[in-house]
Amino acid sequence: MTEAPTPYVLDADTMTGGMRPIRQAVLAIGSNLGDRIDKLQGAVSALEDTPEVTIVAISSVYETEPVGSPDGSGKFLNAVVLIDTTLTVHTLLDRALAIEDAFGRERSEPGAPRTLDVDVIVVGNRVAEDEQLVLPHPRAHERGFVLVPWLEIDPEGEIPGKGFVADLIGDVDVSGVVKREDLEIIL
Repeated sequence: MTEAPTPYVLDADTMTGGMRPIRQAVLAIGSNLGDRIDKLQGAVSALEDTPEVTIVAISSVYETEPVGSPDGSGKFLNAVVLIDTTLTVHTLLDRALAIEDAFGRERSEPGAPRTLDVDVIVVGNRVAEDEQLVLPHPRAHERGFVLVPWLEIDPEGEIPGKGFVADLIGDVDVSGVVKREDLEIIL
């Protein structure tokens, strides 16, 4: 698997003197257990502290009904984070999983309630599929809780192979995606 760099944007690796491409990536974060806003804030703070990651934008916080979750699951708080990174896609995924683990994420059954979910949605125009990672995220184009906050911070956003977020959102029920004016994630 090879990396597909963003054209003309490079970053010098001060350790090796090599050059690595800077890619824009979209991460979706969500929580429906415990102090949900605290978990989202913690995820953003952990991303901000990650070497080779620069946060470009953070969406508003949205509250949504759980999708594919067991009966009785609580509502999610969701947001989307736009970053620039020189990390490889697998290193970025490893970081996302480590952040989830730091906030007590347990993986029992698919769709189970969770303290924190950090999903890598897209990394540049990269398309990949292996045992650990599928890019773009295979269901992002169907999820209002991803598309609505993403469109808010990136009106030109695009899911490779699927289309522009602004167009995709018209095919998704977004009636249950409610902006929480009283909540904010701070950089």
